[in-house]
Amino acid sequence: MNGQQAERWAAHYLQQQGLQLITQNYHSRFGEIDLIMKEKNGLVFVEVRQRSHSDYGGAIASIDCHKQHRLILAAQYYLMKLGRTPPCRFDVVLMDNPQGLNVQWIKNAFDA
Repeated sequence: MNGQQAERWAAHYLQQQGLQLITQNYHSRFGEIDLIMKEKNGLVFVEVRQRSHSDYGGAIASIDCHKQHRLILAAQYYLMKLGRTPPCRFDVVLMDNPQGLNVQWIKNAFDA
């Protein structure tokens, strides 16, 4: 599974959990947000990480402080363009192990 397939799979999975897809691969000068979803009256900024092996900590280890900072800046830019600030959170969807896809959805994975 490549990165785009993982993002499509994650979007479908989150929609089955009741979230609505707003946009995929949102680009700003600060970085990219894989998925922007709506849940009730709030927004969920989602980072999707897929790793074929768990060396070096697997998918979760790849979301370091630098990546989190870039996601926060991109989300702030999105909200500025939106012109309002609804309740927001940052989630991650992690996919490890190609033999038996192990998926984790972590809500509120980090704070802005």
